Amino acid sequence: MLNILGLTIGITFSLLLIFYIIDELSFDRFHKKADRIYRVVSYIDEPTNKMKWAFTQFPLGPQLQKDYPEIEQSVRFVGGDRIMYQNGDLRFYEEKIYFADSTVFDVFTYDFLEGNGKTALMEPNTMVLTKSLADKYFGKGKQAVGQSLRNNRGDVYKITAVIKDHPKNAHFIFNGLISRSSLPRDFANNWGGFGFFTYVLLKPNVNVAAFEKKLLPMYDKYMASIFAQYNIKIKYGLMPITDIHLKSDFTGEPEELGSMSYIYIFSSVALFLLLIACINYMNMTTARSARRAKEIGIRKVTGSNRAQLVFQFLIESVLMTLVSLLLSLAFAYFMLPLFNSLSGKSISFDSLLRPEMILVLFGIMLFVGFVGGSYPAFYLSRFNPLGVLKGSLSKGSSNVTLRRILVVTQFSISMIMLICTWVVYGQLKYLRTKDLGFDKEQVISMNVDGDNKVRQKITALRNELKSNPNVQKISTASTIPGGGMSFNLFTVESKNGFVDKGVDTYNVDEDYFKTMNIPIVKGRNFTPSDTVKSIMVNESMVKEFAWGENPLGKRVKWPGDTSGNFVEVVGVVKDFHQKSLYNPIAPLLFFYGSNNNNIQIKLSASNIPATLTFIENAWKKIFPELSFSYKFLDQDFDSQYVADKKRGKLFTVFSLITIIITCLGLLGLIAFTTQQRQKEISIRKVMGAGVPQIITLVARNFVWLVGLSCLIAFPVAWYFMHKWLNIFPYNSGMNYSIFFLSALAVLVITLLTVGFHTIKVAISNPVKSLRTE
Repeated sequence: MLNILGLTIGITFSLLLIFYIIDELSFDRFHKKADRIYRVVSYIDEPTNKMKWAFTQFPLGPQLQKDYPEIEQSVRFVGGDRIMYQNGDLRFYEEKIYFADSTVFDVFTYDFLEGNGKTALMEPNTMVLTKSLADKYFGKGKQAVGQSLRNNRGDVYKITAVIKDHPKNAHFIFNGLISRSSLPRDFANNWGGFGFFTYVLLKPNVNVAAFEKKLLPMYDKYMASIFAQYNIKIKYGLMPITDIHLKSDFTGEPEELGSMSYIYIFSSVALFLLLIACINYMNMTTARSARRAKEIGIRKVTGSNRAQLVFQFLIESVLMTLVSLLLSLAFAYFMLPLFNSLSGKSISFDSLLRPEMILVLFGIMLFVGFVGGSYPAFYLSRFNPLGVLKGSLSKGSSNVTLRRILVVTQFSISMIMLICTWVVYGQLKYLRTKDLGFDKEQVISMNVDGDNKVRQKITALRNELKSNPNVQKISTASTIPGGGMSFNLFTVESKNGFVDKGVDTYNVDEDYFKTMNIPIVKGRNFTPSDTVKSIMVNESMVKEFAWGENPLGKRVKWPGDTSGNFVEVVGVVKDFHQKSLYNPIAPLLFFYGSNNNNIQIKLSASNIPATLTFIENAWKKIFPELSFSYKFLDQDFDSQYVADKKRGKLFTVFSLITIIITCLGLLGLIAFTTQQRQKEISIRKVMGAGVPQIITLVARNFVWLVGLSCLIAFPVAWYFMHKWLNIFPYNSGMNYSIFFLSALAVLVITLLTVGFHTIKVAISNPVKSLRTE
């Protein structure tokens, strides 16, 4: 029962991890031409900085197709901003609606429910919706083609097609597409502006590496006239779309990415689970070898050769694995919804019917069956029949050395998993609790989507909200911490004269730094009388350009501006984390602007629901044409760590499962060991030994195995966790106490298990064990 239970648990949770790994590896492979689709990426080389962007300029796609016969088709995407759409009285904010070329359906594969992909996006002001979005605005089962949607900017789009919802296993997900010809023409030849996702479909058998080299002249031909004067170089690369989810390290990815490092980690955990289940089986089988010795002797005397015996034991092992596998499938079926909730996946049990999964199941059965049964088969089949039948095979000969090696392996794996779990948990906690340099608690943000005329009403909203004592501070900005910014090239004064460099920038009003509780360390704050000639910067900007103790008055201008119209630094704010802790703090430049599109409101901690209701009523009064929605800044910022939190939880759960399986094996092994030594223990008890002495006698055999496991587990865990932590610019470091605590946890579990069984034997009546002697 312990063997089957251990194997079942190991296989069940390995299966769930294999589901996860296969899903991660399946990203973007649903496109029929996936092996020929590549995204064009940009490598920006400034004199003091190198950047990698997932996006390119607008003219690139068609120009590549025109200049290079290797390209069969190209397509561009841009947009995805938060905009409100409406159909009659139905109004909703949407965030994943992009402008796209009409060639999108020639390159990518989507299933059409209404309309025709060849003509869907040919005309200006046309739109393709996913089924869920069509149902949302026009009702389930009703035709959407021929109807229209209007956005709050006054644009009206005719629906020309409806497709099935975008698969979730994609690096780029949209809810709707608008024809690219709906965009204004003023940037059609703009090689200086980035922000477009460009994809190309290569013709069959194109050598990608050689083709990338052919792209190098693009800079001299189209961009040198713009960027060479600033010593900026640009080159392009091609990234297979099937690699993007797991291997991309480019800025500007449209969706949450996976990580190959986690694929390796979870693959290792799945292997560990199976390996420990196999070790349990080997331990129990070799420990019980003395019970089968006479059977083997008789089989050999009656004509069985060693090959037949090996085959018999392997078949027994495979059959036991098959029983465990069938039980595992049943457990996996019931546990899959919980696993999906934990991992954020949408894996269906039907995926088991895919040919590759059937091969995986067959492989698991053979792996566990043969690895678990191989040593017992060869070990048991070598017994000498004469010695066995004469009774010369002692009960202690069940290969103690091998069992000790296997136990040390189990202890080492369990300890490694425990240490890694604590390190991962500590890092994730650090990401959540580190001081970010601004106050994100009880701050909500709301977007005012509209033109300047609409945003002018923000002043009226401010006045309305100030009447509530629970509204402590109000400000506006063009973005918030965690949000997107503009990245612009500036000519900046430095100790070596003026240098050209790209800097992140956004607009804030005079109340922004007060609302966010960001200290001003030098100079002054913005005032309503400030113009575009006044700027504020963060401390990293001061360090970057070596402004030293006198940053005030330092000058910045737009590159190429010969008018002498500089903007000057009037204040410096303390560094804060505008981006997640995956990114080091970068130079930041702030322009003054009133009535920006994003409103930040600092609330009192008391009676927040009533305050939110008050804000909603004020919003509807001032902006009746806009839907009311808000986000808490702390939740919004922390959402950047959602993927790692999910992976951290998965790792923790599966680490615990690994330890449970180890405990099951330990339970069975110690139960058998104490039972085997029952007469010895009884004699010691008759001779005067007490229960503590007997427990010590049995336990010391396992305690030194735990110590040996520490020598293996500690350096292995330190090596891999040190490498993992170095991925983060800001990390919690390695707390060495967790190594001691992990070893202590394994030791305590071992002693409790040993103690339970030893006490059970020690307090039994010795007469029952010795009466046959």
